[in-house]
Amino acid sequence: MKAIIYRKYGGPEVLELAEVPEPKLSQTSIVVRVKAAGINPADFKLQAGMAESFTDAWFPVIPGWDVAGVVERVGAGVSEFQIGDEVIGYLREEILHSGTYAEKVSGPVDAFVRKPPTLSWAEAAGLPLPGLTAYRAVVHVLQVQRNEIFVIHGAAGAVGSLAVQIARARGARVIGVDANSQHQYLQSIGAEPVPFGDEAIVRICELVPNGADAILDCAGHGALGSISKVGKQNVRAGSIVEPADGATMIFARREPAHFAAIAELAETGRLVPRVAQSFPLEKAAEAHRSIQEGRARGKIVLEIP
Repeated sequence: MKAIIYRKYGGPEVLELAEVPEPKLSQTSIVVRVKAAGINPADFKLQAGMAESFTDAWFPVIPGWDVAGVVERVGAGVSEFQIGDEVIGYLREEILHSGTYAEKVSGPVDAFVRKPPTLSWAEAAGLPLPGLTAYRAVVHVLQVQRNEIFVIHGAAGAVGSLAVQIARARGARVIGVDANSQHQYLQSIGAEPVPFGDEAIVRICELVPNGADAILDCAGHGALGSISKVGKQNVRAGSIVEPADGATMIFARREPAHFAAIAELAETGRLVPRVAQSFPLEKAAEAHRSIQEGRARGKIVLEIP
């Protein structure tokens, strides 16, 4: 089968399209023919060797954790899925080797849920890691509740936009901080838009003079330096990008219950991943460059006909 691989650490230039062996099937796994694979910033950071001190790599490595596709084979111990089922998966491994930039993938059955029929293949591939990150941030770490005021920096991005929708589904009021060009989109998903920069603090204080209950940073660049100015005294703050005083760092976990919850939100139309651009599998290097150069807002995916 065809897959994107890298044989050494490096930038987009080390990615190549290659023929690799088809994935094997264990008793409790499924083999999925890939329709789309999501690209995350973690992919090219790991590819660059940024986690070499604590993550092993078995070269050649197939990058990627997010996938959407059709079940092609099922293990003898699998009853949850049948051949032909449409699924999405989060296939993070502790060792870098077998990722999702490939025509087929194999993974444990608990790494998959049924694909919401309301989503396109590209949208479905954009859901796993950003969705799990956003759900953990909103529901479990920051515990955003109905009628609370929730500020999200970088609200129009892949994780931020899902966090907006999850919080709105929980009945919270959401203030979304992002570039002016993203304000129409933010309004369409239920956020009150505020521009980036020094004006953000002034505008948030005008909108919520008594302060926010929770703040999530999906943008970085010192966005949480204003916690004390825009948050209540007991404000709950978190970040997915960089540490800050008074904030909790938030990372996705492969929790089947969380995965099922975001799939249900998507199936009922309350959660739609924002896909910025799709590339064919062989253009993976170009897709990585697009993310690194900041040319897109939302998720970038690889699609395989």
